[in-house]
Amino acid sequence: MPQQFPFSAVVGSDDMALALILTTISPEVGGVLVRGEKGTAKSTIVRALAAVLPPVEVVAGDRFSTDPADRAPLSPDGPFAPDAPTESRPVRLVELPVGATEDRVLGSLHLERALSEGKAEYEPGLLAKAHRGILYVDEVNLLHDHLVDLLLDAAAMGRSTVERDGVSVEHAARFVLVGTMNPEEGELRPQLLDRFGLTVEVAAPRDPALRVEVVRRRMAYDADPDAFAARWAEDERALTDRIRAAQKLVAGVELSDAALLTIAELCAAFDVDGMRADIVTARTAVAHAAWHERSEVTTEDIRAAARLALPHRRRRNPFDAPGLDEDLLDEVLGDDEPEPEPEPPGGGGESVVEEVAQQPSRNPDEGGSGERAGGGGFETGPGGPSSTTEGSGATYRPQLFTVRGTGAGEAGKRSRAITENGRRVGAGVGGRGPIHLTETVRAAAPHQVARGRTSGRLRFRSADLRVATREGRESNLVLFCVDASGSMAARRRMEQVKAAILSLLLDAYRRRDKVGLVTFRGDTADLALPPTHSVDIAAARLERLPAGGRTPLAEGLLEAARVLDLERIRDPRRRPLLVVVTDGRATSGPGAVHRSLAAADLLARAGVDSLVIDCESGPLRLGLAATLAEHLRAEHVPIGEVSAEALTAAIRGRAA
Repeated sequence: MPQQFPFSAVVGSDDMALALILTTISPEVGGVLVRGEKGTAKSTIVRALAAVLPPVEVVAGDRFSTDPADRAPLSPDGPFAPDAPTESRPVRLVELPVGATEDRVLGSLHLERALSEGKAEYEPGLLAKAHRGILYVDEVNLLHDHLVDLLLDAAAMGRSTVERDGVSVEHAARFVLVGTMNPEEGELRPQLLDRFGLTVEVAAPRDPALRVEVVRRRMAYDADPDAFAARWAEDERALTDRIRAAQKLVAGVELSDAALLTIAELCAAFDVDGMRADIVTARTAVAHAAWHERSEVTTEDIRAAARLALPHRRRRNPFDAPGLDEDLLDEVLGDDEPEPEPEPPGGGGESVVEEVAQQPSRNPDEGGSGERAGGGGFETGPGGPSSTTEGSGATYRPQLFTVRGTGAGEAGKRSRAITENGRRVGAGVGGRGPIHLTETVRAAAPHQVARGRTSGRLRFRSADLRVATREGRESNLVLFCVDASGSMAARRRMEQVKAAILSLLLDAYRRRDKVGLVTFRGDTADLALPPTHSVDIAAARLERLPAGGRTPLAEGLLEAARVLDLERIRDPRRRPLLVVVTDGRATSGPGAVHRSLAAADLLARAGVDSLVIDCESGPLRLGLAATLAEHLRAEHVPIGEVSAEALTAAIRGRAA
């Protein structure tokens, strides 16, 4: 097996390396979430971390990695004698696949022994294997919500409790939780984001010299991994020794009342929610002091801790990018930057390149918050008349619009579907999911005589196996087809349209949907955003959406049909919901209305579930959007009724 790329050889990831090291020095910090674009060595540096961590002592033969010094070990394999033999082993890096089942994470009944020997024995899952190690979740933003909840609860409590399939087990589960994600593929839920102790934003270096060094090292490693690892072996050993020393020192680091007061002032100044930020910042500052061989927390330690622990806790809107106001940080801590201390030998996993280029921060205006006023300026479209861009009004909680029937797509929170989680509604042959033990026994029972059983254990065949069928909710592809023509360009109308779409985008964000955006104006329709999990990109494109010109409604619908056909091939399990936002006034030439209705009939025959948001307003209404909805076989919703509150008020009014 080839050598892992050395941790200390990674270039230009200083903040990420520091966050990972601090959380291994003090696991109570709560783990690290790494956000960044693809190709920034996120997975490489996480996988390399385990190799530089000091080995751990465990009770020999214990499946749950019990610490021999633990006076009250929480291990189903216990109790252990005081003189039980011990052994030293490397720290484990356990990777959790995105498609893992709940049984694989928590552990479950040992099926083979249950069926062959009639014993109800617990088979440990990934949480047990990761105890006293690292649990790594790549693409954590794509992990099912219920699995993320399990992970974060175990990380917070330090133990895992399993009550299922006749098994009742509790075992220790203290690990360093590390998640990596690409924000372009969708965001992590805010309530889950806060449960990570630290977060780091990484990006590829822009300095050509650094980029050259990255390529040089990668090519050298690929050419001869063993020789490359040997070149960095001394740095790796020095790093291991420094981490070991910091782990021993951290318990003795003094956190003064003055330092605690400074941390509290920081958290209050940045207006964070709850007290978790204060606790995590304090623990991180202590770990940072131990890392730099200090016996007392200093302002430098608090500054470093705040930069890692606070940015993701300041978010108020899912479309806002995380970030930390450095000026405010300096104001609370003092304007004078601390003098950097000499770096101990080994480099500490930080880049050996002295001059690291300053990475450009993400523009906080990119993200299209529904509460931010737009530019309201003018721009000239190619080959066409002037068009306007208007901001949006405040967002609101929209109605829940779902796809009809029961699907079988990825777990989410929108439409009914057969999923791997949810309430158990039956059992079937084959498929994915946990074994339905009762139905498996029931299927085998009628055949016992034919199989020659007279007494003893039941005799099973593979055809007897039954898998639990569960009904839950799935995520969908929500494709917005937005009319940006002149009839929609009136200031108040476009504000209302954008507010409605942003509200639906927020709803799609919370329900883990994939979203796309088609716009039509002038003579053509454009795919403004190919279907993606990143709804903040969709919001940014929408915020800059120009309006003006004629209404090529037919072209918009046909472009939507083309996109849906492609997505059906790429992601066949994900059912689409087409949201057409228009006043229905097709004005793109002779026969425009007829062509629009023909395109709507085409989508209806393809079985596409659709929703028409009618933007027509004023005393003179033609009702064209309602006619379009009839041809699409779609739900017709006036824009004023998109809001859940407006719908509730209308129902109450009719009931009265």
